[in-house]
Amino acid sequence: MMRTLVDTDIWSEIFKGKNATVLARASVYLSQHGRYTLTAITVFEVIQGLQQVQRASRIDEFRRMLEDIEVLELDQRSADLAAVIYGELERTGRGIDVGDAQNAAIALRHRVGVATGNIRHYSRVQELGYPLTIENWRDAPS
Repeated sequence: MMRTLVDTDIWSEIFKGKNATVLARASVYLSQHGRYTLTAITVFEVIQGLQQVQRASRIDEFRRMLEDIEVLELDQRSADLAAVIYGELERTGRGIDVGDAQNAAIALRHRVGVATGNIRHYSRVQELGYPLTIENWRDAPS
């Protein structure tokens, strides 16, 4: 299993501990790599979502977990690539969320895959010709 950044939707399922398929895939990944990889975008989205529903204890728990998680930043090169991806998809009427474009660019920059349930958005990045590896951890491994 290649090094993979965990998208917000999959991280939420890991954090909630409810989806057996996601948890099994996450466990295999963790045993092979020793830690999860998130992006600063996912950190923002998780904390914002928990803040919105006033779950301070879960925010604290997540922040403690971050001590053992690799967090990839949105640097200048990733931001530039994300803007190109986002702009091209918007121009062609196949837009995706800004955060998904940023996560895709970070993954491409670091040559890692993306674990997501949002295959539809990330496959649009592939359709532009970018070599983005996408894994749906909601599906049982084949």
